[in-house]
Amino acid sequence: MAGLENCPRCGTLFIKNNLREVCEQCYKEEEKKYDIVSKFLRKRENRAATISTIVEATEVEEELIYKWVKKGRLHSTQFPNLGYPCKKCGTLIQNGAVCTKCASEIKNDLSRHEETEKIKNQTSKHRTYLSK
Repeated sequence: MAGLENCPRCGTLFIKNNLREVCEQCYKEEEKKYDIVSKFLRKRENRAATISTIVEATEVEEELIYKWVKKGRLHSTQFPNLGYPCKKCGTLIQNGAVCTKCASEIKNDLSRHEETEKIKNQTSKHRTYLSK
């Protein structure tokens, strides 16, 4: 849904929609940077480049590259060393929000929480109160 917001990059007021998260001017700048990165990665010798190598060679911010990988504009199938950080631990991943290790930790934590809640509910039903 469209709404009036400030551009997170430059602060200009713009109408945000599902396609763009930044104002028109910043969008054009991002597209120029995307073209630079895309041209760099099209070269055969650069297809296995890491994020840090791309940043060094193109002078494009890491966050933009992560954004493009997340949105699927740069495919990890074509460029195997590309990814974006896991929201929990920062390990580079190629899909989802968290890595498999963090996902299994979260599942285990939820299972333990459910078990403790179940035990609390069972013990609270059988309380006996003594009085003199």
